[in-house]
Amino acid sequence: MVTTTGELTASAASPTKDPSRTAAPAAPALRDLLPPELAAAGDPREVPPADARELTRVLLRRLAVLEEGTREYSYVRSTLVEMNLSLVRFAIRRFNAHREPQEDLLQVGAVGLIKAIDRFDAELGVEFTTFALPTVLGEIRRHFRDTTWAVHVPRRLQELRIVLAKAQEHLAQELDRAPTVAELAAHLQLAEDEVIEGLTAANGHTAGSLDTGTEDDDRPGSLVERIGEEDPDLSRVEDLVALKPLVGALSERERLILSMRFCEDLTQSQIGARLGLSQMHVSRLLARTLRRLREGLEED
Repeated sequence: MVTTTGELTASAASPTKDPSRTAAPAAPALRDLLPPELAAAGDPREVPPADARELTRVLLRRLAVLEEGTREYSYVRSTLVEMNLSLVRFAIRRFNAHREPQEDLLQVGAVGLIKAIDRFDAELGVEFTTFALPTVLGEIRRHFRDTTWAVHVPRRLQELRIVLAKAQEHLAQELDRAPTVAELAAHLQLAEDEVIEGLTAANGHTAGSLDTGTEDDDRPGSLVERIGEEDPDLSRVEDLVALKPLVGALSERERLILSMRFCEDLTQSQIGARLGLSQMHVSRLLARTLRRLREGLEED
């Protein structure tokens, strides 16, 4: 959070008093410590742009000779921030297509502005706005890269997503249809696998809730209600197809025992009574048959 000039002035003019100590001489007002240009500026946010540029030069030179951590340093630094917030507002206009709240972008851009103020070297003879604008834009882009993706993807793919989006728009106007992967690869001089990877990564930029309703009036309900589940019967189909020739290779009596046990759901005693065999004999025959089928499936 950027401390405003008014807050700094108020804190300087009304220092906290300790009643247990003898009253010390009042500290001089902070504006008395500042250069005339700053003392006469008033509210930094209301300084005209032409005056702000000249005053920024003066304050940056002043900031370079002040000791960091002092009240005067903090006052000059915060005044520079407030005076140049219009530069941040100008920068975030480039990102109007994004859905991020403007206040959030303003805060992020202000961080970039502070970094530019701290790093600026007035001796190089470069305009502050020329130096600060790329720093502010870089901070905003870093914000989009690190915090707005629903799924984290490498920076290379994040940048490729932007390139692909521009190429898709250009080719769509030129071809009057959506471009293919091959056409995108040829236009960007990239491998098709790299284009596919970039298009896949672009899906990770945003994520929708499964509880969100759909626009299909004929099938109301949320998306989660339409997602299919794995059908356990599918694996049984594969087992039955593999088992069919193995069962066909069994003897007639073995197939009959299997049918009575698993199709008619008869007990071993009932099977033995129907075939004239003992329950123990039926158990041995059934165990041997099942073992042969199991070994045949494992071989396949």
